[in-house]
Amino acid sequence: MMNMEAGAVLEGAMTSGSGAGATQGAAWLKACAALRNELGEDTFGSWIAPARLRSGTSGEMVVVTPTGLARDWIKRHAWRRIDELWSQLDPEHRRLHLKSRSEFESETGSPADARPSPGLIAPAPVAAAAPVEAASSKPIGLQERMTFDSFVSGPSNEFAVSVARQVAAWTNGGFNPVLIHGPYGFGKTHLLNAIGWEAARLRPAAKIVYLTAEQFTSTFVRAVMDRTGPAFKGDLRTADMLLVDDVHFIGGKKSSQEELFHTLAALIGEGRRVVFSADRPPAALTEVDARLRSHLGSGLVCGVEPADRDMRLGILGRKLGALSRQLGFGGQARGEVLEMLADRFPDSVRELEGGLNTLAFRAGDRLATLTLDEAESFLRPHLNKAGDRRITVDEIQKVTAEHFALKQADLLCERRTRAIARPRQMAMYLAKTLTTRSYPDIGRRFGGRDHTTVLHAVRRIEQLKAEDPAMACDVETITRKLKG
Repeated sequence: MMNMEAGAVLEGAMTSGSGAGATQGAAWLKACAALRNELGEDTFGSWIAPARLRSGTSGEMVVVTPTGLARDWIKRHAWRRIDELWSQLDPEHRRLHLKSRSEFESETGSPADARPSPGLIAPAPVAAAAPVEAASSKPIGLQERMTFDSFVSGPSNEFAVSVARQVAAWTNGGFNPVLIHGPYGFGKTHLLNAIGWEAARLRPAAKIVYLTAEQFTSTFVRAVMDRTGPAFKGDLRTADMLLVDDVHFIGGKKSSQEELFHTLAALIGEGRRVVFSADRPPAALTEVDARLRSHLGSGLVCGVEPADRDMRLGILGRKLGALSRQLGFGGQARGEVLEMLADRFPDSVRELEGGLNTLAFRAGDRLATLTLDEAESFLRPHLNKAGDRRITVDEIQKVTAEHFALKQADLLCERRTRAIARPRQMAMYLAKTLTTRSYPDIGRRFGGRDHTTVLHAVRRIEQLKAEDPAMACDVETITRKLKG
């Protein structure tokens, strides 16, 4: 069923544009509906929904994104599918183009509406276009489920949460930039997303950009190669609030660090808000250039520590409520089962939630009556054995690259030569088998790749291990190095 928001947009397209425009608008709306189902609400809402369909100077149809970052993400992850849907749905079979707002405006001389829409804008001729107003503005790159309302606070993160709320409220606290640090799975990404959503709610017209350091690096490199550097800089340096996740990833990448330093200096100089997250405090980011490291620590630095047992139980309770709405069951579990989960996953909220997800999907309607023995049986493959050393994806990448005489950056780049592709697949396989990271999370840590790429890599290495003794030996050797 078409939701009211989409229906209103489609109606606007049909009344404000020409007959052809209405037809194209309906085709785009159907394509968006299919993409929403295929990509999921979070991904679609973050990257596809803010785009607008416009008509170019020669009558061609153009998908216009608010920023070059969004354009590059769509080109890499969704453009092939969008082109397929468009060719099926557009009765006039007009070619579809993809441009950022700055590119569109420079080519047409006409302003493209900067406010995000639910994924559709009337494709009337540019000179007479009257854009359909969006119901609300939406920052680029944020995940909808990560808000302050869904964040569980406690003694381990109360200072970081307090700071995050002040930043989101646009208060003049005299601290800029803000850096939130802590190991993976402690809620840093959630806090950055929550800041973005709350800041957008309070200032709908503000330009808020969220991206990971991986996305910053890959997009910057692509902009240099495509000679679109000025547009890239314009996208970021006109942001009212810039949120950069996992900034430690930029360590060792000289040109990217230089660009981030100048972006940071420009934004702070104009009084715009900047928030970073990292896995360590600035002084410990030794691989980051000293000048950038100094700037990262010049504002306010706050750490996030592991959640205590009571907080972990609170997180499980809130997650159970969300699962009950999602899966349609009672949303209850025995106290000893929840306590077992809280005790077995003490170091990472992500792993804690992953354990509960596993139980919920395996037990289904039986979750409320699941015994402790049954729960441990379901989770046994996912539980860390006593004394096992925790292995990170970063370690896997470094050791795998070293084993094959490569650089760690080679495993994250776009090159697909066999000498790089096979080690990359092996590192992905090891990341899935030696850590509790999900397929999408692993993909993000390998240069922002799709989860299907990781799934293919895991299956391919499993197949080659059975067929190729040398491959099995490589996997065993790297695993032994990682486990010490």
